[in-house]
Amino acid sequence: MKKQKKRDKVILASKVCGPMREYVRGGGNQFGKKNITEALEGSLKRLKTEYIDLYQLHWPERNTNFFGRLGYEHNDDTEWTKFEDILENLKKFIEQGKIRYIGLSNETPWGLSKFLNISKKENLPRMLSVQNPYNLLNRTYEIGLAEISVREQAGLLAYSPLACGYLSGKYRNNQLPKKSRIALHKDFWTRYNKPNSEKAIDAYYKIAQKYKLDLAQMSLKFLEIQPFVTSVIIGATTMEQLKTNIESVNINLSDEIINEINEIQKIYPNPCP
Repeated sequence: MKKQKKRDKVILASKVCGPMREYVRGGGNQFGKKNITEALEGSLKRLKTEYIDLYQLHWPERNTNFFGRLGYEHNDDTEWTKFEDILENLKKFIEQGKIRYIGLSNETPWGLSKFLNISKKENLPRMLSVQNPYNLLNRTYEIGLAEISVREQAGLLAYSPLACGYLSGKYRNNQLPKKSRIALHKDFWTRYNKPNSEKAIDAYYKIAQKYKLDLAQMSLKFLEIQPFVTSVIIGATTMEQLKTNIESVNINLSDEIINEINEIQKIYPNPCP
């Protein structure tokens, strides 16, 4: 970006991680003034830019449900930075011109609501986005967060829209393509290798075949048309995959197709949360 001088044409997003091990700024919580400042300054230096358009909190400091965890169990034994203090820190960065907007990631309905309410009450910067997982195998965002996103205009930046490639169909029938994400990173296998995931994928694949659609494009388009989605975060390792992903914007999902997709969700509800 520095070399080509096209910074103004790029919307650049980055994150500060939640609680971490010792190798990241000594470990522990990261949203306090010292660590979040060090994190931001490091990102600006590495990215060779004077500002970041969207700066996000990667996951909460408090004990709550994220990264596929279900069944909330309340535990307030750990300490975490007050929401007011986090927003005050971020406000200073905005005033300094180092970031422009702020967002959340891997957050819950309570967390998003709390941040929004404090912003209104204390006249502090407002969380404008939530980067959470959302795909045909994991539609849990719709349960509580979708309504907040629409009513409060804090849209979803959907990550893992193809479920690590499972919704491209390339892993069907026990296939494991060389250099694929699952072949290279075995730890990703567990998140989408659930009891009903294969059945759900096969059902979605049959819908795509029936209507002569590419499964990946159908999966991406379904996310794109949701009223609470601001952006779908695609990923690609080949030019062919990139073209397939981008061209999903040009396909049309009829009411009939959408209804059939929703019927599969009823049979196999969120097999990979």
